[in-house]
Amino acid sequence: MKKDMMKLGITLALFASLACASLAVVYGFTRENIEKQSEIQLNASLKELFPEAASFEPIEGLKSPDPNIKFESAFEVKSEQAPLGIAIKATGPSYGGPATLLVAVDLRRSIVGVRVIELKDTPGLGANASSPTYYVDKAKKTTFPGQFAGKYLTDAFEVKKDVVAITASTITSKSLTNIIKTAGNAAVAWMDAAAAGTPQSADAAGQSAGGK
Repeated sequence: MKKDMMKLGITLALFASLACASLAVVYGFTRENIEKQSEIQLNASLKELFPEAASFEPIEGLKSPDPNIKFESAFEVKSEQAPLGIAIKATGPSYGGPATLLVAVDLRRSIVGVRVIELKDTPGLGANASSPTYYVDKAKKTTFPGQFAGKYLTDAFEVKKDVVAITASTITSKSLTNIIKTAGNAAVAWMDAAAAGTPQSADAAGQSAGGK
């Protein structure tokens, strides 16, 4: 009886090891595929926001002034002749978990546009922020992220005042607006330093943005 139990235990342990190994292999392939798709989506979004761009040069180490918001990546956008602006991929907390947005800012210190990269909020409510057919202004067919295009960073960015909220989703609306404003301020601080001819470190740019 004991021998049978030992054999069964060894067999189960082998099956468990094989299952873990198989899952690890599958995860490796899946993660690689997800990362490739994410890169493709990011590049497509960058080109949509800056169709005249010739290059997207990474800005290393740009830090968010808000500890709850992380900058996944940042790019200085250039045409063949001159800089066009800054794009920041930022992740911050929202109602259903982390939300990731791509925020683009031009040389006039206004928002070029916003793209929702990832959002886990409630379907039919907060998730409407990523829907191309949900409009905060039905007459103009303006989506939630679409309303930020052309908005200057000197604006208040206050939900229900100068930002239209998603119906019954105030938390999502405020969370995403905060991510956009934080990324936009950091982009402006970085460009201001470059324009002044005294390029500062990415860390300093983030701190400067936080002080505005």
